[in-house]
Amino acid sequence: MTTEAADTAELLTSAKQALETYLEVRVDDDGTLTFAHSDVPCVVQAMRLADGLAVLSLTCVVGWDLPDDAALAAAVAERAGQGLFGTLGIVHSERGVDLTLRYAFPAQGLDVAPLGTLLMLVVSTASQVRTELLG
Repeated sequence: MTTEAADTAELLTSAKQALETYLEVRVDDDGTLTFAHSDVPCVVQAMRLADGLAVLSLTCVVGWDLPDDAALAAAVAERAGQGLFGTLGIVHSERGVDLTLRYAFPAQGLDVAPLGTLLMLVVSTASQVRTELLG
């Protein structure tokens, strides 16, 4: 039986290797991976939900400090309904709204190449959504 720390470290190492094929990746003090794709900042974290079930969580900030208006909310809802790798959502803040794309998935046992493909599908979708919704 492996420890949670070992499971998550292994997943983050694989994710880093997978992403470095396409992007420059930074490792934060807590092991979290950060990078940007077409002006969309992203973060990858790992967690073990149960023994044998470790997941990667990818969050991309598509837009921030946007006006909190009905037109944006409708555009986000329509785009989210078109099917994405991930969940598109609006987070309210003091300065308006932030638009995020989140995706979490079991990643233990994935080889680096397919893991990179999966992560880049989400990241490129976030960049595409940014272009479509924010110009």
